This record gives sequence, C-alpha cells and structure tokens, in this order.
Amino acid sequence: MACNESVNIDLHIHSDASDGTLSPSEILTMARHLELGAIAITDHDTVAGSKTAISVGIPDSLNFLTGIEISAHPPPSFPCAGSFHILGYGINADDPLLNRTLDVLQEARKNRNPRVIERLTGLGIEISPDELTDNFKGCQIGRPHIARLMVKKGVVSSVNEAFDKYLSRGKPAYADKYRVDCREAIEVILGAGGIPVLAHPVLLDPLNEKPLEYLISLLKSMGLKGIEVYYPEHSPEQTARYAEIAGQYDLLMTGGTDFHGSLKPEIRMGSGRGDFSVPYALYEKLIRASS
Repeated sequence: MACNESVNIDLHIHSDASDGTLSPSEILTMARHLELGAIAITDHDTVAGSKTAISVGIPDSLNFLTGIEISAHPPPSFPCAGSFHILGYGINADDPLLNRTLDVLQEARKNRNPRVIERLTGLGIEISPDELTDNFKGCQIGRPHIARLMVKKGVVSSVNEAFDKYLSRGKPAYADKYRVDCREAIEVILGAGGIPVLAHPVLLDPLNEKPLEYLISLLKSMGLKGIEVYYPEHSPEQTARYAEIAGQYDLLMTGGTDFHGSLKPEIRMGSGRGDFSVPYALYEKLIRASS
C-alpha cells in the first residue's frame, strides 16, 4: 500500500479482548472508514485481539501490526507510581514463551478482581463477580469493567469518576496486581520477534529525582527499541523532548491514541481529541527495523 505524509496511523488501540469496547472486527472497519494507513491492536497482556483481527481478515487498504501492551515493574533504581507499560510490535502471537507469560499476567488480573469487589463491598457498594461475568462475557475483566458496571448501577456518573474516587492507586478500592519485571517484558517481546517500546512516558510518575534519560538508558541496555513519542496527553513540548531523547539514544519513535472506544469517548481512533496525528513514516521505520 503506497502512502504519503498526509496519511495517519494509530499504533495504540485496545479491543474488547482487554478493556476496549469495540471488537477487533469493528476496529478494522472503523480504521478503514477513517482511511488510516496502519494500525496495531495493543491489548493489555493478551494477543487475542491481534489474533482475532488476523482471522477476520485485514482490509487490503490497511496495514496491520500485531501488538501487545505488557504491564511491567520499572527498574528498581527508577521507582515510579505511574503506568509503566511496555508495548510490543510485530510479535509472533503464537510464541510459546510470550503466551506463557501472558497467561500469568491474565491470571493476576483475574485474581485482583475479587479483592477490588471486596473493598467496594466494604464501602457499601454491592457488585458481584457473577454480575461482571454476565455483563462482560468473553472479556478479560479488570478495573475498567468494574468501573463500567458501577456506572450502570448508578454508583458513579462516569468511568473516570469511578477511578478518581475508588479504583485508582491510593483510592479506597484499589488493589495491586502482579507485574513482570521490565527486563523480562522486553526480553519476551524480543524473543517473540517483536519491537519493545516504552509506552506513554508522560504517565510515568517517578518517585525519585532521576531524569527520564536515566530510565531510557537503563531500558535500552535491556533491549528497548523505541519510545511512544506521539500520544494525546503529550504536550507539544513533551513530544519534542521525547523525540529528542529517541534521537539521542537511537530509538524508534511510535505513536497512538490509546483508543478504548466508549470507555474513553473523548479519544477517537487516529485523531485523539481531534487535533492529534501520527505520521505514516513511523510505521515504515518500524517495518524496516523488524525485517
């Protein structure tokens, strides 16, 4: 498919295989309607969305990358309270070690749900595991689904309110879960033939005074290949800084909206809040790097 600089891409999309609200088939249809040049489905700790998209059939007008977003611990020397995730692109979705690792992470997500529900019950908010299962059949159920059920039951007015009041770190119903070490996440992605990328650096909340460059240097020594430079929450100044860091450490740049469908209705696939775009050239560089 020949594309020019005016064509946008979106390399950070979640399907209903994790915490998005659209099926992989619906995502492909929307991406084609939006005339995006390339997309990646990067579900949390599962490749089910990528596998389903491939089985449904990728439209001829659209380039597609298999993807993953792995929940990981930051390096011990760079503790942070934010969202530390490693994206993987162009992975072999059938890789045995990758899938064994994801099975462990999915079980950790599953085991956290009863603890969250127990804490909500202690706050007088009645939600049962059966309700979650009945409302979200076939989904990898997690906090976003609990939040959506809280909205449905009238406990809160929005998913954001559920997280702000109850479900985020430090809030009364929060429960932590197992994550793999960042080195293991990177090695698993590399072992599956993929390209590991640090997701949304703006969401990191370091618990020390060390600069981001320190973290990037550590991660590169572990095998990191890229940084998510383009992200709707990045200011122009932050985007420029992350691009400069990528150049400094000879890392690939990627970008995407972190689209979740109606879970985050203000974020649209391909365009974020309407003024966001990711250049097609970044996809071409990813493909060259993975060949």
